Amino acid sequence: MNVYKPKPVSGFPEWLPEERLIEQQWMDHIRKVFESYGFCSIETPSVEELDVISAKGEVDKEIYVLERLHKEDGDSGKEARLALHFDQTVPLARYVAQHFNDLVFPFKRYQIQRVWRGERPQAGRFREFYQCDIDVINVDALPLHFDAEMPAIIWEVLSGLPGMETEKIQLRVSNRKILLGLLDDIDCDQVEVLRILDKIEKIGEQETLELLQSLSGDISGFAHVLVKLAAIKAINSGELEKKLQDINDEYILSSSSESYVKGVGDLKAILNYLSHLPEGAVVADLSIVRGLDYYTGTVYETVFTDDPGYGSICSGGRYDDLASSYINKKLPGVGISIGFSRLFDRLRQQGNFDISRKSPADILMILPDEEHRETAANAARILRKRNFNVELYHAPQKIKKQLSYAERKGIPYVWFPDLHQVKDMKRQTQAEATPEHWQPEKD
Repeated sequence: MNVYKPKPVSGFPEWLPEERLIEQQWMDHIRKVFESYGFCSIETPSVEELDVISAKGEVDKEIYVLERLHKEDGDSGKEARLALHFDQTVPLARYVAQHFNDLVFPFKRYQIQRVWRGERPQAGRFREFYQCDIDVINVDALPLHFDAEMPAIIWEVLSGLPGMETEKIQLRVSNRKILLGLLDDIDCDQVEVLRILDKIEKIGEQETLELLQSLSGDISGFAHVLVKLAAIKAINSGELEKKLQDINDEYILSSSSESYVKGVGDLKAILNYLSHLPEGAVVADLSIVRGLDYYTGTVYETVFTDDPGYGSICSGGRYDDLASSYINKKLPGVGISIGFSRLFDRLRQQGNFDISRKSPADILMILPDEEHRETAANAARILRKRNFNVELYHAPQKIKKQLSYAERKGIPYVWFPDLHQVKDMKRQTQAEATPEHWQPEKD
C-alpha cells in the first residue's frame, strides 16, 4: 500500500491546538471591542464575481480564480466567473450596494474572515490569512469623527491582546489630500510619485529624492519639497502646524490648494480628537499614502516602533466612492483592517504566548471505575451548567495516568467524583468540593 506523506502547503498556515486556543482568545477580544463601539458583524461569501473584483481595477495577479478540476461537458473554454476575495473592502462595497434598502446608515460593520492572495510566501506574508476589518459607510457624507474613531478602536484592540503586553506599537495617520493637493498644478504621474514617497522610511530621503528627480514631467524641481514634507512626523496638531509652516516659510507651498488645506485641517482635527491616547501612540506621518488608489483622504498604518521594517500590521483609510461601481449613489466610508494572521504569527514565533494550555477544559473529571461513570457524568453536567468547561476522562484507567493526561493538556483542575474532592494542578493542593458550589481560587 502506497502511503503519501503530507507536507505543509506554503503560505497556508495551520496551528496546533494550544496556538489555536490563543487565536480564538484574540478573536473574542477583537469582537468584544468592535461590538462595544456599536459595530455589527457580517460575513460575505469566500468568492466574489470577477466583475465585482475587477470593477475597482485591482491587481489580477493576486487573485485566486475558481474553476472546477473536472469540468462538465460544454465547460471547456469558458472563462472563470468567480474568484476568492483578496480583501474585505471590495466585498463590503458590493454588500452595501446589494442590500442598500435593508441597511441602517451610518452602517457600522465588522468582519473577521479569511482572505486569499496569490503572492510569494515569506515572513509575515501568507496566501491564506485572517483579516479583521471595521468600516463605517454613510449616504452622501460621512462625519470626520469616524476617521478619528478608527485609530482609537484599534489602539484599544491591540493594547489588550494576550501577548502584546511588551510590544510597542504606533498608529501613523496622514491624509492623501495634502500631497495630492500640492501635485494638482504639477505635470507628473501622481500615482508614481505617491508610490515613491511611500517608501521613504525604507529607502531613505536621498534615494527618494533621486527617484523623484528621475521621473518625467515637472516634478524634478519640486522633488526636494515633497521629500521634506514626506519626512514630517508630528505627535500633535501644534507640532504638525509648525513643521508645515517651517517648510512653507522656506519654499512657499501652494497652500491655497483647496485639497491641501482640507487635508491639513482634517489631519489636525483627528490628532486633536485622539489626544486622550498615550503620547506617541498616534503620530501624523505624511509619508503614509497607501498603495490602493481608492483611498481619497485619511490613511492609516500601524507599525512596531522597535521593528518598523516589519511593515504595517494594521492599515486602512477613507474612500469616497468605492461603491459607485455597484450602485448609483454616493456612499463614502472609512475603514481599517488588522492583519490578524500576520500579527499573530509574529508573536507566536517570538514566544510571546503562554502555550501551556492545550485544551479549553477547566476541569478534568476523573473516571475511577465504571461504577462511578454516572456520578462523574452528572457532576460534569452540573459544572457545565455553571459555565465551566469539563472533560470527562474516556476510560477507567489508573489515576496516575489520568493525572498525567490533565498535566500534559494543561487542564488546571482535576475532579474526583468518588472522593468529592478537586485538585488544583498548579498549587498541587486538594480539597473537598461539591459541583453545585465549587469556585476556583483566585491567583
